[in-house]
Amino acid sequence: MKKLFVLAAIFLFAAVSFAQPYTIQQYLSIKSAGSPDFSPDGKRIVYLTNATGTSQVWAVDAAGSKPEQLTFFDDNVSFVRWLPDNSGIIFGMARGGNENTQFYWMTPKGDAIEKLTDEPSVRHNFAGVSKDGKRIYYTSNKRNRNFFDAYSMDLESEKETLLYKYDGNISVSAFNDSGTKLVISRSGIEKSLDNDLFLIDVKTGKETHLTPHEDASEFGNVEFLSDSLLMTTNDKREFEALVQMRPKKTVGDDWSASNLETSVVYGPNWDVGGVTLSNDSRKLAYSVNNDGFSELYIRSIENGGKPLVSKVSSKADQIDLPGRGIVGGSRFSGDGTKLAFSFSSPTNNGDVWIYDLKAKKLSQVTQSDRAGIDPKTFITPELIKFKTFDGREIPGWFYRPKATRTVANNAGSMASRSGLLDAITQFPVIVSIHGGPEGQSRPGFNPLFQYYLSRGYAVLDPNVRGSTGYGKTYTHLDDVEKREDSVKDIAAAHEWLTTKGGADAKRIAVMGGSYGGYMTMASITLYPDLWAAAVNTVGIVNWETFLQNTSGYRRRQREVEYGRLDRDLEFLRRISPIRKIDRIKTPLFVIHGKNDPRVPYTEAEQVVKALRDRNAIVQYKLYDDEGHGISKLKNRLELYPLVADFLDKYMK
Repeated sequence: MKKLFVLAAIFLFAAVSFAQPYTIQQYLSIKSAGSPDFSPDGKRIVYLTNATGTSQVWAVDAAGSKPEQLTFFDDNVSFVRWLPDNSGIIFGMARGGNENTQFYWMTPKGDAIEKLTDEPSVRHNFAGVSKDGKRIYYTSNKRNRNFFDAYSMDLESEKETLLYKYDGNISVSAFNDSGTKLVISRSGIEKSLDNDLFLIDVKTGKETHLTPHEDASEFGNVEFLSDSLLMTTNDKREFEALVQMRPKKTVGDDWSASNLETSVVYGPNWDVGGVTLSNDSRKLAYSVNNDGFSELYIRSIENGGKPLVSKVSSKADQIDLPGRGIVGGSRFSGDGTKLAFSFSSPTNNGDVWIYDLKAKKLSQVTQSDRAGIDPKTFITPELIKFKTFDGREIPGWFYRPKATRTVANNAGSMASRSGLLDAITQFPVIVSIHGGPEGQSRPGFNPLFQYYLSRGYAVLDPNVRGSTGYGKTYTHLDDVEKREDSVKDIAAAHEWLTTKGGADAKRIAVMGGSYGGYMTMASITLYPDLWAAAVNTVGIVNWETFLQNTSGYRRRQREVEYGRLDRDLEFLRRISPIRKIDRIKTPLFVIHGKNDPRVPYTEAEQVVKALRDRNAIVQYKLYDDEGHGISKLKNRLELYPLVADFLDKYMK
């Protein structure tokens, strides 16, 4: 008994403090860089960085120098490409978050900018630049706002040419060097995460179906070789493999499905993506999503023989990355000797790196500012798995806060006791749910997570059923009538936190954006007693009005995942959080952008009005100059201190 009393006394006098030397303004001011592209001579790189508060085009010497800012807009630039003939730089930008991207040309020094498209109500989806730098390829919905067609534009004359017209949702997946052939991807209209590829002869208009299949399957990352196509697919597989498709008989240029053979180049038990081909088609780079972490590989391609045959090497060189994190936006230099890409990890904000293929040397090109925060304070998550209602294991990233631990010893003085309070301290926890639902939480850099951790919150970032990255079967476990099974996974996450994660059951919050916003609303309506606070950003609350009011080109695409208005209306009404609004007990913070083309801001207005009508606790921020998310630094600096105060009020 005496031993138990002493232990209880130690517990009673235990003290935990969380060092918070940095402000939320500092965390939000941490910068990142990505989307690199080489100048034709390989000596310069253009890239995107949010150094000024919005994503803008900057340039830097590939060997390292002081970066130069080339664009100065209030809105985010979405992509940048250096033209191969060095005649200029192409970039895209939409206004106020409305996603209606317009194309721009500017000089390599950024001293002159011209609009290539000027149709504010039209969305343009960039596909690429021809190897000679004379043309760009893209799709747009200018003919009909509900459909996309494929176009090219001659950059000298700025003449636009319609290449392929289709009453549906398409994208340009690839084009050959001469521009005589396109590969068009058509989104599936009956199944989610399903598409088909068609080879288009630009001169004759003839289209050839390349990928007939039965199960819901994806085909992407397409690249033209001299005699074949490279792509990734999960057709008849759980994970995306790198494959090569070629005609069995080359006579007559027959690309009909009956004359095609497909061989697997690389098919691990994880998804392959990020396929990039060098200009001479001699080098191939790709990444593998291994349990959320990126692996980056390079392979050689031989082009020789009679007839000409492209053969991908069976040997792959793996690049030794700066750590365990995420790779994005890889691009070869014009001569194929260097590969630029972005890299981020839980403890490294995004930056541009270059790999020298000859020297096998990796170098960091950009040094994105950390706003005076010591990177040693950043926390790396633990990959955990918890069992849910049907016995399935759900993966998630669990971030534990660092604490200064002191406990009372027998003499009554305070002494540091490492590890003891891990077992006895119950943390407040934020459960953060990703959007999509065809998405995946991965271990990249998240400044808001790091801020919450500095304030003593733990963060659980789960990948519930329906997430990508864990195989085709897992991704389809939440389709249509199974929608609320994924919400049960969130309830199981709450149980794991309280039984194994060291969480205080009365201090667990849930938050998410877009589809994660729906999951947040579903969580606090289906399980109203579990949550201390909730934050819904640009979330769906009413499936009926969401599908009625989302952009026309998105509606059918979303219906194959969520359910159709003409067939599943009663079901959609039944699972809508707005129909269960009277169950909400949780204090709620609602955030939206007025220009959101995906989830209209009227979704937020519905839930806020309903809660205010019954005098429930709800806080609301609507931004007139934002779209599907809050991206501008000035708005984030206003918003997230309010969110932090809101969480503190109801969690601490």
